[in-house]
Amino acid sequence: MYDYVKTVIPEERILFHREMKDYTTFRVGGEAECILLIQQEEELRKLVIYLNRIEQDYFILGNGSNLLVGDKGYRGIVLKFDGPMEEIAVDGTRVTARAGALLSQVAVAAREHSLTGLEFAAGIPGSIGGGVVMNAGAYEGEMKQIVEAVRVMDRDGEIITLDNDTMEFGYRTSIIKNRSFIVLEVAMRLAQGDRDRIGAKMEELAALRRSRQPLEYPSAGSTFKRPEGYYAGKLIMEAGMRGYRIGGAQVADKHCGFVVNTGGATAADIREVIEEVQERVRERFHVSLEPEVVFLGDF
Repeated sequence: MYDYVKTVIPEERILFHREMKDYTTFRVGGEAECILLIQQEEELRKLVIYLNRIEQDYFILGNGSNLLVGDKGYRGIVLKFDGPMEEIAVDGTRVTARAGALLSQVAVAAREHSLTGLEFAAGIPGSIGGGVVMNAGAYEGEMKQIVEAVRVMDRDGEIITLDNDTMEFGYRTSIIKNRSFIVLEVAMRLAQGDRDRIGAKMEELAALRRSRQPLEYPSAGSTFKRPEGYYAGKLIMEAGMRGYRIGGAQVADKHCGFVVNTGGATAADIREVIEEVQERVRERFHVSLEPEVVFLGDF
């Protein structure tokens, strides 16, 4: 397999046996067999077609901000965008970002061009690609409100452009979550604004995050989706789970909707805390909490 891979990308972008704890915001996770750094769409197209043909498992990695990788690692191939696949361009009120660009970087670029509409995303640690897949949002803003079009690649290497309606955005979901599409590029339509006011709004939201969220610990952000008619953090608190811990994994004292790594947690610790929270809330309130976190590899 790697003989072919080396014909597509140079060896310096083929990384063997890398600890996934270095690629996730939870800061846990065992080795990935191989990480391929992708800088061009044509590289991705060739690799996707090949990996599907030989039935080799692979995973598209953004910033690892919504991901829990098992302690025993991942035996498949990790495809991670790099370099040119992280570029951001601004043309009038239209911002175009390649899938590997961080949401925070895109928000800053918008601010620098006095464009408003992305302030909510400034503190979200994920990539723009992952952001549209899950319709990332915060503080009454979400990707659905600003996305104009998304360029994706299918399993056959074909490139398709999806408009906002075709994306089927919903709460923490989109058409891409249920299809084997890979996000390549996102076009967003923003509005002209005042740079200072935009910056002030971003600072205001950052202060809110610091006051309400346990940002001092590694985590994947909000661990659970908001169940219809409820707030996950409130249910968890009322189930008596505030501060509950296994090893280095803990339900955060500051915000019960977060499971955090207080230091030395394993992926198994974090998963056990998540499962125990789900069980307690189900027993107490008959409500099922669905994790926002994606589980990958062997635990």
